[in-house]
Amino acid sequence: MMRLLLIADKESESREQMKKLFAEEGYQIKLANSVVEVLREALKNRIQVLLLGMEFDNMLAVELIPLLKKCNKDLMIILVSDEDSLPLLRKVRGEGIFFHALRPVTPEDTEELRLAVHCAFEKYPHILPGQSQRLQRLEASA
Repeated sequence: MMRLLLIADKESESREQMKKLFAEEGYQIKLANSVVEVLREALKNRIQVLLLGMEFDNMLAVELIPLLKKCNKDLMIILVSDEDSLPLLRKVRGEGIFFHALRPVTPEDTEELRLAVHCAFEKYPHILPGQSQRLQRLEASA
């Protein structure tokens, strides 16, 4: 299965930094420039993992995450932010994010984000496009 990672962050420098890091890891990278593009990709079930900034295209992540989960409930969302606000983290975790990571500034931040993406791909349901989870379970038990 192709490992497609979508990066959606308002800061172009941050997007490019993450793109470089994950391209070196062997992931296929797509950068999103708008909320519409992120939603389109989620609806098409092309992406497995999304790195999402706290604010993107004049929309807060806490507003966007529920929409993304309605488009693709299996989407693994890693929220990337500059802060560790506990009330905010509770809210976005309740919406179904996979992980919250600090924007990679230090080598430790970078390693944490790298590991989070790796784990997200490992946990992503291995379903081919158009194949239901129920069908996959039936095939696995046969």
